[in-house]
This record gives sequence, structure tokens and C-alpha cells, in this order.
Amino acid sequence: MRKIHILFPVFILVLAIGVGSCNFKGKRSRATGGDHLRGAINQHSNLPFDSNLVVTFYQSYPALNKYQKDVAGVYRQHHYNRIWYDARGVVEFGQTLYGKVNELSTEGVSAKFPYQEKADGVFDNNTENTMTQTETELMLTNLYFFYAENVYKGIPEDSTKAIGWLLPRKQVSYAGMLDSVMVDPELLTRDDSVLSGQYYKLRDVLKRYRVIEQKGGWNPIDLALKLKAYKPGDTAWTIRQIRQRLFITGDMKLDNGSSTYDPELMEGVKKYQKRNGYNPGKFITPKLIREMNVPISERIKKIIVNMERCRWISPGFARAKEYIVVNIPSYKLNLFRNGKSEFESAVIVGKDVTKTVIFSGKLSYIVFSPYWNLPQSIIKKEVKPGMARNKNYLESHNMEWNNGQVRQKPGKNNSLGLIKFIFPNADDIYMHDTPAKSLFARERRAFSHGCIRVEKSRDLAVEILKDDPKWTPAKIDAAMHAGSESTYTLKNKIPVYIGYLTAWVDLQGDINFYEDIYGMDERLSELLMEEK
Repeated sequence: MRKIHILFPVFILVLAIGVGSCNFKGKRSRATGGDHLRGAINQHSNLPFDSNLVVTFYQSYPALNKYQKDVAGVYRQHHYNRIWYDARGVVEFGQTLYGKVNELSTEGVSAKFPYQEKADGVFDNNTENTMTQTETELMLTNLYFFYAENVYKGIPEDSTKAIGWLLPRKQVSYAGMLDSVMVDPELLTRDDSVLSGQYYKLRDVLKRYRVIEQKGGWNPIDLALKLKAYKPGDTAWTIRQIRQRLFITGDMKLDNGSSTYDPELMEGVKKYQKRNGYNPGKFITPKLIREMNVPISERIKKIIVNMERCRWISPGFARAKEYIVVNIPSYKLNLFRNGKSEFESAVIVGKDVTKTVIFSGKLSYIVFSPYWNLPQSIIKKEVKPGMARNKNYLESHNMEWNNGQVRQKPGKNNSLGLIKFIFPNADDIYMHDTPAKSLFARERRAFSHGCIRVEKSRDLAVEILKDDPKWTPAKIDAAMHAGSESTYTLKNKIPVYIGYLTAWVDLQGDINFYEDIYGMDERLSELLMEEK
């Protein structure tokens, strides 16, 4: 199971939903919330117990020891009154929580409560409750912490940092949400202030893909050994299989059973290509067929892995007035304003050996017609060997020595292009233009030394500065081609998030899968299994 402590405010969030009570297993009381919940968790139960029984409980149930500190804090605050009981018995929300724990698979979680049979005894008519009332009380509190740990928080922050996720983990206080949760119990099923909207979209797709899996998934598509590509008008049994495959995943609305590559199939192929990181085109290549043959079990695993990543992300960042997101596996940059994407550009990211770092910063400066100060690693591996072969190496590459360092002079052939965007950070990662525009036509765009090359860099500058009267498009163009470096400090710094999501549900509700270019999915999947 995952090792993480959930603070008391999280406890308030869910327990406050318990507006009724039950007198026996499976039967709900008709009492209203106002009868026993008035602004806090069951404060009027007046059913105290001996505080020493908390220690005794964990001696009997050692697998729950990691929750002891949090549970003890809960009961100290409530003067060791029972919070799961009132005069009529266990409050109704106990049954609700028990049901949610039994449905953890719908949240992409495979963990099992270590004393499941004890929880069954409280709510399952076919299982005897062998616990005392105080043990039952404490067991339900631990059941909640187990649920909140797995669904709301995810694996520990130390584990996420170890796999290279340096975006800040969310910090959410649930105490202020008490009244709204009491009014609307459905917040337990969906609460956009606790988990991001993307999490819930992925959860919906997970449900849909599991239904497909239960129906048999999809069969492997035959791949002829000497096939170069299918083109429109071709006829083959494989084309019929492809049509069926695209119908199952919703890329085509109808499956007419035809073995001919017709216009309807071509539209389905393009849709599939687009949402799987391919450049849309009319040819069906062996590479594309192999992609279609990835088993549905692997797709489900990818969805679950990315649901876990969404647990770490603060939902609040998406409510910022303006921010920039770079998703490394999709090779895309988006600038959002007021919740809408106002600008998009293709990007090039770091190679596997020089990975782009997953972190956040604030865009603070724009540098026009920049110098490129070469890193020592490039000087050692490329420049010095080049100078040894050619005494004019620096001049031929428009470079010069500067205070013991090598830099490339501004100009259209500068490796940073004509503009760069600075968000100060310890790894010296930034976004910039590039003279190598042809690379953006490739599907896999991991070529850089770690920085992010932006295809529409000039347009990005125009978009960022469009409300600044000092920076018209003409002035931006002039600064970019000035031949001398100049820096502009932004009046309003813009948050930048560099993330890593290999499954993403777009605004149309379509699931997009991207190549795991840094091999991070498998590492995270292994961690999830370890934390069960």
C-alpha cells in the first residue's frame, strides 16, 4: 500500500457527507443531516471512548500503523468522541465509504484494505462483525485514510521526485469545503477542487476501455511481411480488420465490413493518427498497424499511470488567468488564458540522454537576437575537437571567445534562433527559436540538449506581448533581426509547467496516447505495484 500521511482536513472533507445514519447493515436511516450533523463531523454524538484504546487498536491491527498519528489527532480534536456513531448506530456515510473502497478499481487503484474482512463485518449482512464498537469506530477512520491516501494523494512525493517529477505536488486544505460537501454529497464522486478535471476524464475513458476489454478487446491485425503501405483504393482483408479496429475505439462511427480503403476509412485513419501522435496522412504503414496492435491491457495500464500523475497536480493551476504548458511526450506547447487554449505550437524536447526536466517556473524575460553561450559539455565534445581539425572553426560557426567561454553571435543561424524565453531555474532550461525548422515536420521530436525549441517562437512572442503597446508585431520583428542582443522584462510573469503525460483526453473527449519517450510509464507502473 502507499506510504503517505493524510492530514485531518482531508478527513473532514468526506466524513461531513454522512448526513444520515444506519441502524443495521445495509439499511439507511431516514434521519436528516440536521438531526446529528450541524456544521461539523458528528459533534453531537456524545459517545466518548477511552483514549488508551487507540494504542491498543494498533497493537491488534499493525498493518494500519502508518495512520496512527493522523487518527489520534482526529480523536484528540473531538475529545475522543465517536465520529462514526450516533444514538442510532453507524452514520450513513460509513456505508457510502465502504462502497467506495470496494470500487477502487474504478479509480485505477488496485490496492486492497489490509483488514477488508473486518470492514465487511460492519456492512455485509453475510459477514459477522467480531469487533467491539470502539474497534469498529477506529477501523472506519482507518478505512477513510486508506481511501483518501489512494484516491486523492497518490504515491509519496519522495517517490515522484526519484523518478524525475519535479513539478510541485498539490497542497489542498479540505477544511474550508466542509459546508459545500455537506450540501452536495456528490463531491465525493467528483470534486474539481481536489482532483483535476483531466483525472475525471481519464477515469471515464478507463471505464469505457474496460468495457471493451470485457467484450474481448480487439484482435491483432494481420501484417503482411512485404507490405510498404496501404493507400486509398486498395483492397485487402487487413483493411477490413483495420476498419473493425477503428470502429471499436470510436475512430469510425460505422463498420460497413468493406475490405476497400474508402474515404470513410481514411478519415478514421487520420483521426487515429492524430490522437496517437502521428502526422495525419492517407497511407497505412506497417508502423501504424503495429501501433493498432498494442493490446488493450497496455492502453488501460497507460491510462491508470496517467491518472496517478493527475493525482499529484494541483487543480488550481488551471484556474490561473494565464499560463503555459509544455507536455513533453506530445511535443506541444499551449498558452492558456481564462481556461482556454489561445495559442499552440509544436516543440522539440530533450533527447533521452539529455532529458527535458519536468518542473515549473515563471516566464520572466524575453531575449531578442540572443547570444548562445555554449555549455562546457558541448565545448568539450564538439567545439574543441572541431577547432583541432579546423583553425577557423569558431569563425565559420559565427562563434567567439568571451571571458574564457565560447558563445555564438546573434543572427539567423544562431542555434537559439532569433528569440528565447527565460523562466529562471537551476537546470538552465528555457524555450527558444531554432534555425532548423525542418525538424518540426518529424513525428518524434526529441533532439535537443534539454531546452525546448518552439516552432512558432515569433508568434508566441506576439501572443505574450499583444496587450503591451510598446511591442507591436513590427517592433518584435525588428528586435529579433537587430543583430544585437536585447532583453525585455515582462510586467506580468507567466507560470510555465513542463509536464509528462502520455495519455490525455482532449476537449472533444477523445483519448490521445503518446510515446513514452523517456521510459517513465513502466517505472511508475512498477512503483504503483510496490505501493499496493
